[in-house]
Amino acid sequence: MAKKPETTSKNVSSAAAKVLKSKTASKAEKAVAASALTQTNSPKETTGKVVASKAAKILKDPKASKEAKSVAASALTQKVKKKAVKKKKA
Repeated sequence: MAKKPETTSKNVSSAAAKVLKSKTASKAEKAVAASALTQTNSPKETTGKVVASKAAKILKDPKASKEAKSVAASALTQKVKKKAVKKKKA
């Protein structure tokens, strides 16, 4: 069975819009929110390394809002996963 591509849900898109409109949101929070909004209804879009790193920091930040953390978690689920490198037997 093929894996369903990840996209940003309506609830997370709404939270991302709130983060972008917020006057108190950091640049990192706004960058992650913008990335999540880009991925709404776009299964081919993925989260890049820089944004994923910012998202991880937001999740660890006790001062980050509930919306920012929700958006960060969504962005991380849409990050491209590295494929395992198979070792050849000698």
